[in-house]
Amino acid sequence: MFVRKVIRLPQPSSMLRSGASLVGASHKQAGIRPWRSTGDPASGLHAPPFVIGRQFSTPAVETASSDSEDFALDGQLRPNEVVAELDRHIVGQKDAKRAVAIAMRNRWRRMQLPEDVRKEVTPRNVLLVGPTGCGKTEVARRMAMINDAPFLKVEATKFTEVGYHGRDVEQIIRDLMDVSMQLTKRVWTEKLRAKASAMVEDKILDLLAGPASTSSKDDEEENDDNEKGSSSASRGRESFRDMLRQGILDDQTVEVNVPIGDKSGNEMPMSGDPSNPTFVAMSDLYQKLSGSGSKKQPTERKKLFIPEARKAIEQIELEKLLENVDLKKLAVEAVEQSGIVFIDEIDKICTPREGSSYRTADASAEGVQRDLLPLIEGTTIKTNYGNVNTDYILFVASGAFHAVKPSDLLPELQGRLPIRVHLKGLTEDDLYRILTEPVANLVRQQIEMIGTEGVTLEFEDEAIREIARMAALLNREIENIGARRLHTVMERIMEDLSFEASDKEKGTLLKVDQKLVEGRLEDVKKKTDHSRYIL
Repeated sequence: MFVRKVIRLPQPSSMLRSGASLVGASHKQAGIRPWRSTGDPASGLHAPPFVIGRQFSTPAVETASSDSEDFALDGQLRPNEVVAELDRHIVGQKDAKRAVAIAMRNRWRRMQLPEDVRKEVTPRNVLLVGPTGCGKTEVARRMAMINDAPFLKVEATKFTEVGYHGRDVEQIIRDLMDVSMQLTKRVWTEKLRAKASAMVEDKILDLLAGPASTSSKDDEEENDDNEKGSSSASRGRESFRDMLRQGILDDQTVEVNVPIGDKSGNEMPMSGDPSNPTFVAMSDLYQKLSGSGSKKQPTERKKLFIPEARKAIEQIELEKLLENVDLKKLAVEAVEQSGIVFIDEIDKICTPREGSSYRTADASAEGVQRDLLPLIEGTTIKTNYGNVNTDYILFVASGAFHAVKPSDLLPELQGRLPIRVHLKGLTEDDLYRILTEPVANLVRQQIEMIGTEGVTLEFEDEAIREIARMAALLNREIENIGARRLHTVMERIMEDLSFEASDKEKGTLLKVDQKLVEGRLEDVKKKTDHSRYIL
């Protein structure tokens, strides 16, 4: 007897009502946990997200809990934990995952060394080589998400040789400093938030019940009536504190001095070369004229409800506390000691060496390679936040190298990328796994998108197999674009269903089976077959 296997997801609406969210397995477990039912039918989580006749290694949909603290990205993740996290989103490419995991861990290891030894340990930069669509860029995206150090991904083709119109490679470090500044401010804001929150409560109580009384020698000499009044005021203040914490006073209004406008939003950052004295002088003049260089900011008195006042006062107190922290110095240190730069499409800036003595005059080609040499080897770059030394910044480069080879890069640049990892092309089985295993796979995305219309979408296992087979066929016969081919095939299949879903009744069940997939891709298959005989 033939039994069809079906993929089904719970309705997104029920997931939202129950407050559920997609979270991954704990890093401590270094793997993917199997699905376990919550046993609560009302939550919409009483069935596995995928039912395909066997259990897939698909993360469970669970409610967020304190276990999320295990997911804290503190820079001390072990290599196997990094690989386990990458496995949740990227299929295969074990060598590439191990290489970046080791490189990230070595950043932490270096910081544990004595200072005299630490100075001698330089990063081992990585070069990822693999065909289009095999996961190189996705590795970079996930590295940025699981890494708490300053991280920047750039495209090599966006830069030109120094002296030509366009961005030079030194802008990479300036952009990395902007990222580091935002990261440093965010980290210190969270560190100081608890202290600011405690101050906020007292500030609101001062507005509601008056300032707290302070004891002094003069107070001790007051008569009994004054002591009774002070005790009564203290009890009243504590009563207000209890009501404030319980939310009873949320509908009350208080007058708060708030800054006029948003200082950070009203500032227009000036773009230019920080190494140019003219730019520095103009920047200083702009700050003086706009008042952005002064710490004193004009305020206005506003009536706000307690919840709004709490947020406004907390932000004011946080800004005051942050003034005592040298954020620029900390941001520069973070870049110099822990910064990571991912340079994508590096193969597009090199030309073939064999069979031709012709050298291109493209300003984005070999000249950019020469400019990258001192940056990767180690130099000092002037930025808006001060001088930044690049000696210990980790560089990870990647490229498909279809028309050229890694050996076509400048020999000096090859030597500065000592760790070379070759990523494999994707097979039909890999494409099938990509459709089913990652947390945010295409099948899940389509089910969730259609589910917003109140319609249930199901994918049969045979249909998913056919999608993977057709994607692999098109990659072989036309152009191998890897996993990106799945997007083209999936959109072709879902075109009619996506168009008609909003007209369906709530609760309608739509099925994607093998017959539907073959019918939607029949024209594409015929064009592929005919193209074999066209010269």
